[in-house]
Amino acid sequence: MPESLEENLRQIDELGGPDTFNHYAWGWTWAGNTPFRRWKRETYRGGISDPFIVHFPKGIETKGQVRTQYTHAIDMVPTVLDMLGFEPPGEIKGVTQSPIEGVSFAHTLEDGEAESKRHTQYFEMMGHRSIYHDGWRAVCPWPGPSFTEAGAFFGEPIPAEKLTELDAKGWELYHVAEDFAENHNLADMTLGSAVGALGAWLKEGRDVGEEVKAKLIELIGMWYVEAGKYNVLPVDGRGVTRFAEQRPQIAKDRDSYTFYPGTQSVPVNAGPQLLNRTHSITADVEIPEGGAEGALVSYGGTDGGYSLYVKDGKLQYVQNYVARDYLHVKATEPVPAGHHALRFEFEVTGEPDIANGKGSPGRAQLYVDGKLVGQADFTHTTPLALGLTGGITVGADPGAPVAPFYEPPFEFTGTVRSVTFDVSGDVIQDEEAEMRRILARQ
Repeated sequence: MPESLEENLRQIDELGGPDTFNHYAWGWTWAGNTPFRRWKRETYRGGISDPFIVHFPKGIETKGQVRTQYTHAIDMVPTVLDMLGFEPPGEIKGVTQSPIEGVSFAHTLEDGEAESKRHTQYFEMMGHRSIYHDGWRAVCPWPGPSFTEAGAFFGEPIPAEKLTELDAKGWELYHVAEDFAENHNLADMTLGSAVGALGAWLKEGRDVGEEVKAKLIELIGMWYVEAGKYNVLPVDGRGVTRFAEQRPQIAKDRDSYTFYPGTQSVPVNAGPQLLNRTHSITADVEIPEGGAEGALVSYGGTDGGYSLYVKDGKLQYVQNYVARDYLHVKATEPVPAGHHALRFEFEVTGEPDIANGKGSPGRAQLYVDGKLVGQADFTHTTPLALGLTGGITVGADPGAPVAPFYEPPFEFTGTVRSVTFDVSGDVIQDEEAEMRRILARQ
């Protein structure tokens, strides 16, 4: 949501503490990424390179050496299977498995001179594209080499005509076999840079300009082949909205989701979409004599999320509005001992104002076995994403708590049998306003 300089300065003493979502400053990020070009969310080597340590005392005799062969994250699984002598099954319980797309690099662990089996690898990150092939890399930055130069923002969609323009003159070329850090863009090279990066070609008297052009065209075409093979097309340059979309489901769309205790936390985009829609959350619980307290279900952390919980004997719900506000409703009477259905309902009462960082207003209600025990009107709600951390957890609020009203992990001291989300209410969306708000934050 929109922020002002004054608001940020008021919280300057909080930076680095548990109540802030901390980022590197750009300068330090680049320094820490040395020698690579650029950083996260881009597909220069600075955005796609990670250190990797292999430890297998019983399987690798060589110790303490560095390998320079090209590998990719997708090569890790086939390498482990190779070293263990396992063949991946083509079918599990009658379901045909997708092919493993990587290749093993196990042969390089004992032989530092062995040739890499990974010859080609495409990259795409919200429209920022690149491809590696046998010591060469072509990169097409989006929205540009920098936000200032581009006049556009990270996460801006790529129109078809812009994509055509980028493919015509937006690609860069690096000979990473000789130019490890991508210092010399050969697609826009001077003679001086060419001497360093393509000295052998010059010594042979070859037409460097034409060969560079041919190599770049080859790699651009190769990128589209690889992107098509792995279902990356059409190119999608969107940013945060792309993350916020629900994951594709194997099953058909449904109106309810049921979660159980004792399971792994579930990422929110694999679960029910609650924002800007009428919904309910119902917990099937057993309250012992003497009462109970704790989180029935929670999602998120200090930067945003929600929690349905019992405290001081009373059913309560809180939504963390991006750490600026806590939307809270509390029952007026305690939950008695016994088996109960504890329910939170949210009824949308107006339109969202996403451009100004406000989700749909609505009426929040709490019920015990169908009896209304608490009510509050929320003038606004979280508009887009319920925090960047955590997952849907039944029976606790682990990690950083959603609200400062209790201490984590706040495990429920009674018994939670299940929690059911009903999302049969329609989602209210303003996609154009949502995109404008997101771009304003970049």
